[in-house]
Order: sequence, then structure tokens, then C-alpha cells
Amino acid sequence: MQLTHKIALKPTKEQADYFQKAAGTSRFVWNWALAKWKEQYAAGQKPSAMALKKSFNAIKYKEFPWLMEMHRDSHAQPFAYLGKAWRRFFEEIKARKPANEPRFKKKNRSRDSFYVANDKFSVNEKMIKLPKIGHVTMTETLRFHGKILGATVSRTADKWFIAIQVDVPQHQANLKRMGYEIVGVDFGIKSVATLSTGECITTHAPLKSALRRLKIRGRAVSRKIEASKKRPKGTFITPSNNRKKSSLKLARLHAHIAHLRADFTHKLTTRLCRENQVIVIEDLHVAGMLKNVKLARAINDVGFGTIRRQLEYKALRYNTQLMVADRWYPSSKLCSVCHWKNGTLTLNERSWHCPHCNTLHDRDVNAAHNLKRLATETALLVASYVGNGNTALERVFNVVEKVTPVRYECGHKDASGQEENREHFCSHF
Repeated sequence: MQLTHKIALKPTKEQADYFQKAAGTSRFVWNWALAKWKEQYAAGQKPSAMALKKSFNAIKYKEFPWLMEMHRDSHAQPFAYLGKAWRRFFEEIKARKPANEPRFKKKNRSRDSFYVANDKFSVNEKMIKLPKIGHVTMTETLRFHGKILGATVSRTADKWFIAIQVDVPQHQANLKRMGYEIVGVDFGIKSVATLSTGECITTHAPLKSALRRLKIRGRAVSRKIEASKKRPKGTFITPSNNRKKSSLKLARLHAHIAHLRADFTHKLTTRLCRENQVIVIEDLHVAGMLKNVKLARAINDVGFGTIRRQLEYKALRYNTQLMVADRWYPSSKLCSVCHWKNGTLTLNERSWHCPHCNTLHDRDVNAAHNLKRLATETALLVASYVGNGNTALERVFNVVEKVTPVRYECGHKDASGQEENREHFCSHF
């Protein structure tokens, strides 16, 4: 199993300057290759990443002599990333999915990162030896033991991180599960996760909590940008030190919000996989939900997509079965006691009364109970039912469709399971 440990670095000023130059080199080569690719494609040719790399290697030190100061991985790997990006683009077009072609990267608008091959660095406790700059201090030791596949150095705000990819043997990747329960999980905004046990898990909504500070710092940066525009048109404007300081404060706040959200989602998903042998969730259409402008910010603040992604790979490590109910399964509208369906239930109604069995339901808890039922009964999704006159209440008698299994098998576990401090991450820059 391939796992990645992302570790914060403590570089010296000279090392941080080299990181910045290496990231700029990677960005420059990406833009050069993308421009050539589009130029050849417009001329009716069939460009390839390997051909572009060969042509670049033939001229790079003559036309760009400053590249000799940088390690070769920083200007060799972007070609592989570009080829992968174009393959993904054409595959999405063939699958009739929304597709965006690769775009040029702009300084301060794209992520600063560069790749280091596995044979070009070595790790020893809290030190990592990188080419050109020597030993760099890490904040923690590498947690995984196995074959190192590569590493990616990246920057978030003013801090540098290294993500080391390791091919870990399956028996080491597996983690010990502490419980054997079956749980249904209904995701929402007010309560991020409502369990079939009746527990409601809420979040501190990091974006909402920091929104006022974000606006203040954003306006401070904006004022300095507007002031710089008063210079004569066509003149190059070097950002002032105050503008750089304001931009850094804003970036640090954005990073703080992202870290709080990541900490919450890792702890939530680890707990669910560690304490349950079966988890049932809904297949949420997040892109469609974001079209509701009144709820889009709150939905983004929760991160439903990240939660599901983490559940999928952690379920493998904890030998937990993850089941995903059909997108159109009416989990909130079905009575979890008698299985009657309330067709008029709206989003504003947080509780409703079943006229058939006189049960008062909390909307989210009822949905979680219905999701749990999918894993414990053979009756799954609503496919056929008996009408109830002109009323909007229907009782479900026959259900024949199925839930979509996402992950099933994984071996026994034997580690501490501190997933909240771990990022599973695939490099695709």
C-alpha cells in the first residue's frame, strides 16, 4: 500500500531561498512545455511529453544557463505531470464529464512545489538530505517503514513541507479496529455527522469563525494593491514590503483555517473507521449542492468530499466495510419504524411526525437509522411502492435496488492509529 507522510521542514534562509527557486523552475518548465504543446497541437501535430522533454534537454543549458544551479528533478518532472494532465483531460472528455485543459501557472497564483526522486535524498531520524542544499531539519521522523518512492516539497503560506511517498507492506499499513458496530452516518451542515446511535457531531466551522478576520486582512491587501495602481501605466511595480507583509498575514490565516478543517475531518473519519466494522453513508452530489448560493459557503466549510475520500482509504486500513447508498435514496423521508414515505418533507423541516405509527422523528437521526438499515436488512432502496390516495405519504413494501459498495477487504491491524496527524495524499501537480 502506498502511503504518504507530510512533514513540516525547518529550512535555513539559504535553503528556503533554494526551495523558492526550485519551485519557480518547476513552474517555468511547466509553462514552457504547455506553450510548446499547444503550439504543436495547433499546427496539427501530435505532441508528447517525452518528445518535449528531449527537445528541452537539448537547449536548456544554452538558452537557460541558470538551470545549472538547480537540481535536474525540478525541471524534469513537470513534463511527466503535463502528460498526465492531458491524459486526464482527454479521458474526461471521452467519458462526457466536465473537463478543463491544463493551464499556465502564474507566480503567487499557483502552488509552489517541486519533485525529488527517491534516489536523490535520504532520511535519517529528523534530518533529510536533499540535493544541492544538504541536510534539512524535519519537525518529526518518518512514520512509515518501507520502500521510499519519491518526495514533493511544497509551500503553504511561509512554511515548507515535504511529502514522502512510501510503499508500505500490507501488514504494516493495517491498523487495529477497536469496535465492531454497524453505523449509519447522515452528513449535514448544522451537525456535520449524525450517527444512528443518536449522537450529533458538530464542527467549529473554521471558515465562519474566521470570516471577519479574513475580510479585514483581505481589505488591507486590496488597499495596497489599489494604491500601487496609481503609478504611471506600463511601469513595472515592485510589491512594497507592507504589501508582502499583508499578503503573508492573509495566507497564514487561510492556512490556519485549512489546518483546523483537516484536523477535524481526520479525527472524525479515523474514529468512524476505528470503532465500526460497517459504515453506511449517502452518495452526496456536492457540486449540485454548491449551486445553492445561500448554503454554498457552509457546505464548503464542512468538506463533504474530503470526508468521503478519507473514509474510503482509511476503511481499507482498518478492515472496515464502507457502503454508499444511492444518491436518490430518501433517507430523511422514510419512517425508520414503519417505512412510510413523507413526500412533502422540505429542507426547512428539521423534525416530522409519522401519521401511520405516531412516531416523532428528528430528520437527521431518522436518516441515519435508515442508512444503517441498508447494512442490516436485505431491503435496500425504494424502487416500487403502494400509493396512498392523493396524499403525499406512501408506504414502502418492495425495495429492489442496491447500494454501491466502495471498499471491502483489508487485513488485520496492529498500529496506534493516529490518523488525525496523517495525510493520505497523491502527488498530481
